[in-house]
Amino acid sequence: MLNVSSVLVTGANRGIGLELVRQLASLEPKISHIIATCRNPDAAKELKAIAKTSNNVHILKLEVTDYNSFDAFYAEVEKIVGSSGLDILINNAGIAIMTPLDEATPEEFMKNYEVNVIGPYVLARKLIPLIKVSQRKLYILMSSIAGSIECTSEILGGFPAYRASKAAINIITRTYADYIKKDGVTSVMLFPGWVKTELGGPHAILEADFAVSNMIKTISTLNAENNGCFIDYEGKTVPW
Repeated sequence: MLNVSSVLVTGANRGIGLELVRQLASLEPKISHIIATCRNPDAAKELKAIAKTSNNVHILKLEVTDYNSFDAFYAEVEKIVGSSGLDILINNAGIAIMTPLDEATPEEFMKNYEVNVIGPYVLARKLIPLIKVSQRKLYILMSSIAGSIECTSEILGGFPAYRASKAAINIITRTYADYIKKDGVTSVMLFPGWVKTELGGPHAILEADFAVSNMIKTISTLNAENNGCFIDYEGKTVPW
């Protein structure tokens, strides 16, 4: 049971982020504040539909590479959660520019890196003051098995820019986890599985509702012993 008062999900206008908000909004006991971010709230029709029927869902505009907006974004989040702080941050927003090994350009490497690495890290660092004063103190980085150096294949090995970005955010999150554990914060890298979303594609093996339901169950069991771990939606260890 996920007994918390606040959760923030980035990249919540589609795919896994949207399904997370949908399921979190229906949980009992009710989560007081579910903060869902996206780049263009006006165009997020499905997310707006959830918020219309769930008064605990707050939609905030956020572009994870617009670092100059983070101060104002922090103030908005703080206004919503108040002195209780932010129980869980789920850094889900990301992109997947999957270009083959012999075609990947420097520009594609840099775009993957900026959105998947720098943005999530700087945002997490910005929001940590709100997380460390909460009861739950949990930071979830939505990662991918594509970032595992040990788990490679002909398919995963063919997208160097995307894979490099996921490997990079894994090690940065792992390093940051050691730094903020003194504040009681538990940081975990979570692989949602190969999910049928716009990013995962139609050949993926997991339905979004199944994957997210299991992720929420796994998140509800996390504690300090899991700090710095890389796990999948069922809580199983993913090789580095």
